[in-house]
Amino acid sequence: MNDFSELFLAVRLGGWVIYPLTVLAVAGLAIILDKAYSLHRFARIPARIDQLIEAPVVDFAQTRAQIVALPERHALRSFAAPILDGGNAPIWWVESRAETAAQHIERALNRGLWLLETIVTAAPLLGLLGTIIGMMHSFRLIGGQGVVNPTGVTGGVAQALIATAIGLVIALVALFAFNYFSRRVGELLDHFERVGTRLIGQLRLDQEDPERAAQRRLDRERAEGPAHLRLAGEHAPGPRT
Repeated sequence: MNDFSELFLAVRLGGWVIYPLTVLAVAGLAIILDKAYSLHRFARIPARIDQLIEAPVVDFAQTRAQIVALPERHALRSFAAPILDGGNAPIWWVESRAETAAQHIERALNRGLWLLETIVTAAPLLGLLGTIIGMMHSFRLIGGQGVVNPTGVTGGVAQALIATAIGLVIALVALFAFNYFSRRVGELLDHFERVGTRLIGQLRLDQEDPERAAQRRLDRERAEGPAHLRLAGEHAPGPRT
């Protein structure tokens, strides 16, 4: 309990600069939580989709089924939809739609990071402002009365040090979060680009050789047929007694 009282007293000694620093801290924390949830919920790519994409021949049916099963707001679903639904459309048209989707996704993933970058710069400056104000208060007391009021002098010094420390802590947390999310967004965009390259490459091959693509689909259906029959037989009810 004494620790909380000392912390509250220290914050109160920081002066009015603590209030804008508190606003920056709350805003930064909200952005960090929001970006962490969004990247985990709507940008993480399941391992099964990676396996399908990295296969020698991309199975469009299974890949589409896996991607459609993702949440509606998932970034990969928004990016891959123009490619998977391209059908017999010209490749240049599919690539154009995929590029437009990638631009929208990049803006969505980077949303809010500018504020974290602003906090990295603004928090230390506000702390420095608190330092200047606190030191001015101390020097004014010394210059006007000498060292008659030691409490006032030390209070000004405390205000200077506390404001600087809080500003630096907020800036450091925001800096680490900004660097992490920026790197994570860059990795996701590279991953999406690789997925798009594989899908469009397979789509181009299918359009250049439709007979071979049809034969591959037929062979896959024949291979999956016995497996489906065995699976159905395993789950079929036994004879009634």
